This record gives sequence, structure tokens and C-alpha cells, in this order.
Amino acid sequence: MFEMTRPFRNNGDRRTSERLLGHARGFSLVEMLVVLVVAIVMTAIAIPSVTSGVRSYRLNGAVSGVTWAIHSTRYQALMEGYPFQVVFSSATNSYLIQSMKPPAVAYSNVDTSANPSVPFSGYPVVLSANTTLSFRPNGYVTPAVGTLVFTITYQGVCQKLSVTNYGNVSITPNYPQPTCP
Repeated sequence: MFEMTRPFRNNGDRRTSERLLGHARGFSLVEMLVVLVVAIVMTAIAIPSVTSGVRSYRLNGAVSGVTWAIHSTRYQALMEGYPFQVVFSSATNSYLIQSMKPPAVAYSNVDTSANPSVPFSGYPVVLSANTTLSFRPNGYVTPAVGTLVFTITYQGVCQKLSVTNYGNVSITPNYPQPTCP
């Protein structure tokens, strides 16, 4: 609010001027260097943690995409009353949903566009094997290709997905690990 001022003499004159009490100066070079060093050290400490968090986030996104595809396909089989299957491709990191609508005797793509496969991640994740899960109208799940257990890996961390015969998906470990059990 109010600044404390005091008069001082200028070169022996009787004129007075006002000057702030104390020395109102900037920061010294040493003080600025100390702040800079502290900021650099804190940044260096934070980078591995942020990198790990981003890696986990991306892997969890891929796992969520695969889990959603499984649940969605099972739901379609239950609602429509005829068999569906989801085909996971490890080469393209994508899935394809197919159905066998009566009177058909073979599966055909649900999406009839030029490229019906859907990527389950925008990042270079690795699916352990090509897997095809078939869903009956009563909700029963069987592996047509592969098994009901597969892993998804991203930059050295992985999670294992286990699908039960009735479409429940369990993910182990709860958070991404360097090795999957």
C-alpha cells in the first residue's frame, strides 16, 4: 500500500529526494543459477515417471479396446440371436466383427466397407497371437483360432487378458508389468 520513504541529501544540496528503504534490486546471477539447477534436477527426476505413466496409459487404452470388442460382439450375439465372432489380428493390431446370419453357413463381415477392420490402438502394441473368438446366441464363447488367454505388450510392459467361456474378461496384473504372469 504505502511505501516507506526517507529523504536524503543530494551532493550536499539542501534539496531532498525520496528513496525506498532497503535496496530494491533484481536477483543475483548466483540466485538465478540455483533456481535453474533446481528446476533441471526436478525435471530430470520427473521424466521417467511421466514416461512410465504414458506407457501405462497407452497399454491400458489398447486393453480397453480389446475388452470392448469382446463385450460388444458377445452382446450382439445375444441381442440378434445368431452367432458372431471377433477376429483379432496381431499383424495389423486390429479386430474385425463377423456374423453368421441365417441362412448363411459361413461368417461374413458385419461392416461391408472397403476396410472393415478396426484398430484397437493407435500405438504400436503387440498382440501375442492371432485370436478369433466365436460367440453363440446363448452367450457361450469358444476360441475358433488361438486361445482364451492372450497378452498385449507395449514398450516392454504387458497385460494378460483371460476370457471365460461366458465372456467375462479378467486382466492380470492390475497394472502394466515388465513381465506377464
